[in-house]
Amino acid sequence: MAKDKTPKKNKKGEAPAEATSKRDGSVVEKGIPARLFERYRKEVVPAMMKRFNYTNVMQVPKIDKISLNMGVGDAALDPKLLDIAVRELETITGQKVAITKSKKAISNFKLRENVPIGCRVTLRRAHMYEFLDRLISVALPRVRDFRGVSDKSFDGRGNYTLGVKEQIVFTEIDVDKVTRITGLDITLVTTAKSDLEAYELLKLLGMPFVKRQEILTEETAPTAN
Repeated sequence: MAKDKTPKKNKKGEAPAEATSKRDGSVVEKGIPARLFERYRKEVVPAMMKRFNYTNVMQVPKIDKISLNMGVGDAALDPKLLDIAVRELETITGQKVAITKSKKAISNFKLRENVPIGCRVTLRRAHMYEFLDRLISVALPRVRDFRGVSDKSFDGRGNYTLGVKEQIVFTEIDVDKVTRITGLDITLVTTAKSDLEAYELLKLLGMPFVKRQEILTEETAPTAN
């Protein structure tokens, strides 16, 4: 006998809201869209169109994905350290992570080829906006002597990478259970065509840059005499 897949109704006779993730990133969980996506749609898009004179909404850059990488070099000698890193990264992101392995042998570090030495995860849509919101609003302000993030970490193609030295800045990590301080790298991949556009996009989303540095593009770069 086939099971009835009709969602059960609550006491009020209403079907429960389910968590969904739409292709445009408008994450809906229990009927509530992601706060940062709503800010992007209502505030960032109009501001970017005015700033760069875009004629179409589709020209406005957006965040495509966020990649997190946690390296554990000592895992080659103590595999338990990698297990801890995996659990912590999954706790921070709420998503299953993948193990990274060494690509070549390095005798000075007693490292063989194809040995697990870290873990990584890529966030998109729902998890991406939710994680970035927590990073900007909660985690970064908890960094010791925090004065902002550098605006010099763009790669020339509109992508931005920042490093977090201590995983305990994320409130999901129980400090009392931490046995080792581990850092991680966070890369924000955008659809921007230049670092200037990417900078403005992240700044409007709330990224706390230290100060504005001149980011040269073909349009703003000085010409030779």
